Amino acid sequence: MPEWLASSFSTTPIAVDVLALRVALALVFGFVVAGIYHGMHSRANPGDANLAAMLVILTVLISMVTQVVGDSTARAFSLVGALSIVRFRTVVEDTRDTAFVIFAVVVGMATGTGLPYVALVGMGFVALAVLLLKLLHRRPTPAIPAYRLVIRLGVGHDAATLDEVFGRFLESWDLVSLATSRQGASIDLGYAARMRNPLQAPALVSELNRREGVQSVEMQRC
Repeated sequence: MPEWLASSFSTTPIAVDVLALRVALALVFGFVVAGIYHGMHSRANPGDANLAAMLVILTVLISMVTQVVGDSTARAFSLVGALSIVRFRTVVEDTRDTAFVIFAVVVGMATGTGLPYVALVGMGFVALAVLLLKLLHRRPTPAIPAYRLVIRLGVGHDAATLDEVFGRFLESWDLVSLATSRQGASIDLGYAARMRNPLQAPALVSELNRREGVQSVEMQRC
């Protein structure tokens, strides 16, 4: 840029190649920030893609703003007044998203002031923090589904004969209710049971029905 043109726009002109390098680094760092943000969220939410794109653009813009402000206090106050007109319409649902917006601002400022190593070190530690937090907040292993199993057994038949079938299909079983039915001709046995594999429920019911003395089997998930 000619000296007369540079002096017309800035009291401290910045070389074009330096300016381009800083903005390019801000763009790369913006994608890194967006990548760390994407890695933190395991949920599928359309709003995440919008915020990730905003983080990239915001990093570049802050880098440009920092270079425009430079060491001028007057320009800093002027830009604050101008940017105060802008209103964000995107609702930030997670407080961690706000932290990433600030993260993008800091990375953009560090790049714009010619301190890329501050941005690099900061991104490394933020990425490490996100990784550690994800490891500490892993989702617990889902509990084994519980079922209520009601078996109608004819009088004179031993319920202990059912244990062999239970052992093949159930993780655990406890007798929780006992009642007579059909005017005392049969007994309804109620069990609280947990399946080894919920997909084998039909096979369990079929196997119980083949047992001598079993008149009916009812199975419901609790």
